[in-house]
Amino acid sequence: MDQIILSDKNQFPTEEIIFSHIGKSKIFWESVFKYIHTDYPDFCELWNYYNDGKSWLLKVTKKSKTIFWLSIISGSFKITFYFGDKAEPLIMNSAISDSLKEQFKEGKRFGKIRGLSLIMNNKQNVEFVKELISIKLKIK
Repeated sequence: MDQIILSDKNQFPTEEIIFSHIGKSKIFWESVFKYIHTDYPDFCELWNYYNDGKSWLLKVTKKSKTIFWLSIISGSFKITFYFGDKAEPLIMNSAISDSLKEQFKEGKRFGKIRGLSLIMNNKQNVEFVKELISIKLKIK
């Protein structure tokens, strides 16, 4: 289990605080957010403190649709997507890695959805995030 970072309810996650925790993964942070801000200017980003997990999470949305969740972990950050069963053929036929496809296929179900998490510590995962955003937007 990843160590909980940003667990102080009274300390809003500024870029300075985030970058102090994610270290070398800052380059991947900048890649993801440059892509989002350029290609999807209508996406909204909202940090919230969640009592159930005792930490701050970033929710990225388009209108009422949640695109992904982002959490800060020691030395990096994690992006998690949730998909329903309708997304399975798109995910299985996508350009993401076989290990991510397996993670989704075998993933724990939360009602009708399953999660797909990527630790953002390499350039390839940035490309996979782009692919998963595209899939998320295709699902009605």
